[in-house]
Amino acid sequence: MEPLTFESRDLGQTEEFLSRAYAKMRIGSDVASPRTRVSRRVMGAVIADRLEFDYDMSYAVNPLGRVCLLLVESGSIVNRVAGEDEDVFVPGDAVLLSPPDRPYSGRLRRAGYSIVMFDTGLLQQVAATLPGRRAEQIRLLGHRPVSASAARHLRRTIAYVRDDVLSDPDLAAEPLVAAGAGQLLAATVLAALPSNAALPGDEAAADRRDAHTQTLRRAVAFIEEHADAPLGIAEIAAAARVSPRALQYAFRRHLNTTPLGYLRRVRLARAHDELRAGDPATLTVAAVAARWGFFHPGRFASSYRAAYGCAPSETLNA
Repeated sequence: MEPLTFESRDLGQTEEFLSRAYAKMRIGSDVASPRTRVSRRVMGAVIADRLEFDYDMSYAVNPLGRVCLLLVESGSIVNRVAGEDEDVFVPGDAVLLSPPDRPYSGRLRRAGYSIVMFDTGLLQQVAATLPGRRAEQIRLLGHRPVSASAARHLRRTIAYVRDDVLSDPDLAAEPLVAAGAGQLLAATVLAALPSNAALPGDEAAADRRDAHTQTLRRAVAFIEEHADAPLGIAEIAAAARVSPRALQYAFRRHLNTTPLGYLRRVRLARAHDELRAGDPATLTVAAVAARWGFFHPGRFASSYRAAYGCAPSETLNA
């Protein structure tokens, strides 16, 4: 999708746009001609926005229905989720703006910030892969990361998806890149923010029993056949006819890897085959890497060298 840009000095027009872009809301301004600027990029289930408000703005917003991560760059935001105390977000803060199912309100003070949003279903998919995970709806239990290192990781991930992935239209158009970016965001949220996914649970004996070689064979066959499609743990587990946790156990027990680790290995091999057969006059390493879901060129090159003993460009130009 082409980048979207909105700019206005009309408060009513701004309220209408923000209500369409996020959720129904009411806003107010401290000036007669408030300047608002919003730029948006979309990649699959992931939306990344930059917003600038050259004025103080009050807001009251209905539930967003999506996970909404906020990275403050300038000004400040006084935010209050329904039923909670106010919190103040300042430059450098990386936080959850509001739980997906709860309204919120507050005041922007000449703020500039980035937002990254994604579907809540991605949290369920990623959480299903956690050992000992109970089968229950994921709930995010707080706005702020659990530690300083978690906050740094969340900031880096938001900036990486916004600046390195979504800023490249060719890269963002690749389905495997889009799926990988969504899973990366969901995994980072579960690692950085408090949630019920961190609650311990008993390992299910049935899952351990299902982690046999037949499960592994079904999963491997499915991965090999569908490596060019956006895949997650849920799809692979369904094809293998076991739970996501049993699938994880099977790959750990028999191959000492994870299902997604094996999927990356298969995709790396497919990229290798494409580079060997490709014409360097019409094919680029970046295009091949993106097509097979490797959206960080440096990491792709490192993984490729570790597997094949040379740079991907050497294979293409051989």
